[in-house]
Amino acid sequence: MSYSIFNRTDVVAEGWYWLLAAKELKRGQVRAVNILGHELAVFRGKDGKVAALDAYCPHMGAHLAEGRVEGNQLRCFFHNWRFDAAGQCTDIPCLANKLQKRVQTRAWVLEERNGLIWIWLGSEAPVCTAPEAPELAGADYEYSLGNRFIKHCHPNVVMVNAIDEQHFHTVHRLPGSILSMQPQPRDARNIEFHNTGTVPRERFIGRCIARFYKHALTYNLSYWFGSAGTVTLGPDFLHLYLMFALRLTPDGRTEGRTVVFTRRRKGLFGWLFNRVVLSLTKIAGYYFAVGDTRIFQTIRFNLKTPIAADRAVLAFIHHLEQQTPYALNQAVPAGARKAA
Repeated sequence: MSYSIFNRTDVVAEGWYWLLAAKELKRGQVRAVNILGHELAVFRGKDGKVAALDAYCPHMGAHLAEGRVEGNQLRCFFHNWRFDAAGQCTDIPCLANKLQKRVQTRAWVLEERNGLIWIWLGSEAPVCTAPEAPELAGADYEYSLGNRFIKHCHPNVVMVNAIDEQHFHTVHRLPGSILSMQPQPRDARNIEFHNTGTVPRERFIGRCIARFYKHALTYNLSYWFGSAGTVTLGPDFLHLYLMFALRLTPDGRTEGRTVVFTRRRKGLFGWLFNRVVLSLTKIAGYYFAVGDTRIFQTIRFNLKTPIAADRAVLAFIHHLEQQTPYALNQAVPAGARKAA
């Protein structure tokens, strides 16, 4: 089957994509980063704000990540041209302010949220913020970075795996009726999946687990742009929240990061309890990160024969196909200004 966005390596959905872990970029540092084929120089200024410029200097093409941060600006190593966070040249030492106002390079829209630096890829200015757990929107919470991982398949296929009801029974040996994922599109870029399946009580272990759930087993997901998702799981008295942010590598694989969350609790006991909860959530995140590796090593996704149990997968693909495409070979990114 042919798709306009899903499982393609030349097009992604317009949206936010994770660039770096925030802790990997200190004040005054600059790093070279390749994101979906775009080579960038990403730096953090003296004020703590991050910025990203097209990597190659508009003078002779030297890589700006070889330069140095001065205040909140970046100076090229080669001929010492200096650029601000908006891409405007502010100093050409040998010309004494005669040309720099006409020289610009591409600047990219970034957002730093929940321990990650995100970049907006789109033809227009961002229409939403970077992803977060919907259950924690507006709440006071703590977060911690989890693990980094590689999957040998497309990010969209990794997203499919978490909502594939059948494989939880066939691969993970969960009872067949424990998951029943119901898709609920929230807007043009976000779709949620809520489990309505209950824990079977036929066996002793099922009856024990069912004591912790008044209704359905808690396993809810929220997906954005086909490349980022949050998961809520756990018993009724304690929900665990984790995010997985994915991006496509140049060779068609998936590079991902997990972030774990918990509601902030007061006092010393609350702080200690949160450390335990975050650790437990990281264990769950590790399960998501390394699970089904055997499948991901060899799969060539092609849903030739969909069945009723694939409804969540089909809903995800359909929702992604309706989103605005962003061609990875396009010359000028969102909000960018052409170099003079």
